[in-house]
Amino acid sequence: MPHAVRPRTLLRPGPVPAPRSRTPRVRSLIDADALRVLHRAARVLLDDLPQLTDRLVAVLEEQEPAYRTAVEGDAAATWQEVHRSLRHSISSLLDPRGARDGARRCSWKIGATRAEQGLPLDAVLHAFRLGGSLVWQGLVDETSRTAPEDVRLLVHVASDVWDFVDEHCTVVADAYRQTERRLAWRKENRVRLLAAALLDGTSRIADLPEAAEALDLPEQGRYAVVAVEGCAGAQAVLAPDVRAHWHTGADTDHGIVLVEGDAAAIVPDEQPPGVRVGVSGTVDGLAAVGEARRLADTALRLCPEAGGTVRLTEHLPAALVASSPDLAAALTERLLGPLAALDPAEAEVLLDTLATWLACDGSAQRAGRRLYCHRNTVLNRLRRYEQLTGRSLSCPTDLVETTLALTARNLLHP
Repeated sequence: MPHAVRPRTLLRPGPVPAPRSRTPRVRSLIDADALRVLHRAARVLLDDLPQLTDRLVAVLEEQEPAYRTAVEGDAAATWQEVHRSLRHSISSLLDPRGARDGARRCSWKIGATRAEQGLPLDAVLHAFRLGGSLVWQGLVDETSRTAPEDVRLLVHVASDVWDFVDEHCTVVADAYRQTERRLAWRKENRVRLLAAALLDGTSRIADLPEAAEALDLPEQGRYAVVAVEGCAGAQAVLAPDVRAHWHTGADTDHGIVLVEGDAAAIVPDEQPPGVRVGVSGTVDGLAAVGEARRLADTALRLCPEAGGTVRLTEHLPAALVASSPDLAAALTERLLGPLAALDPAEAEVLLDTLATWLACDGSAQRAGRRLYCHRNTVLNRLRRYEQLTGRSLSCPTDLVETTLALTARNLLHP
């Protein structure tokens, strides 16, 4: 018997249900007579169950828009549901103990099924109340027809009828809400799995349309991935109005970002202290998000511990080194290893001078000003490096390798 709040309107006037008592009451002789009247009328309703079902379905179509849609979608299924519910409800009036479990299972199934179908809970509860009204009215009508003098006795069992309706409203609501929670968890978990597959690069082509719908992002478009550490609300690192789906991890959050304009504008340069952000280059379509995630992780490794934003496209040589730690270590050993024989303080001075000279575009004059020493001191230190390593800073190949070696050293020993 579909549930709802106590009927918004009764089908036809009948005896007013007696007030509920919260304490058990002893059955009197009048109660026994009332039960006899109730059972006699209930047996007639049970015999006329198909007609009663037709009436309730018609009332639902008239008074509950959500059920009107359900009937239009599958009239046979709705009719069978109403029929089962009414049968269990009326049987429970005849045999409360014997029919109780079956009636509760029926109501639970209705609540769970309607939740899965997305029918509003208020509509389901209203339907149950309408069913209760219809059954009560049927009991009154049948008693009025066959034994009018007994109608007054029904007042004594009215609370039993409505207690049953209330109990099953609770059953339906519990089933509905539990199913809703389960469906929400399943949907959330499915979205997480789809996003994880995109970021891992393991998503199947056949799953891309579902992923696009679940993430509310177009399957085709320009995308970047943003990797974030040290920020509780990762969305805050993006510029306003940027569309993204965030996938949270134990240490790093990844945002699949739709790039609709300037890719450099999706993440501001300034970030709160301690927030580290790595931004990949752009890729085409959700199918390429896995590659963008790897690039974003590489950019994140280049980000200082103090925080900041690193865009991979602006640090490609460093990214090249960072993407292969073993080769980076080998390059560092080959280009800078000979300095290990020096006193650590002297080696640090040479390395600092070399890095500063490179940062000043090879100008000893500017490097000297930054290091607070004469340009000749800078040149002497550079020659000392060349003597120790056998490299020539005037040779393009040696210069490139030295630059990469210094970058690798900073990454391996920040």
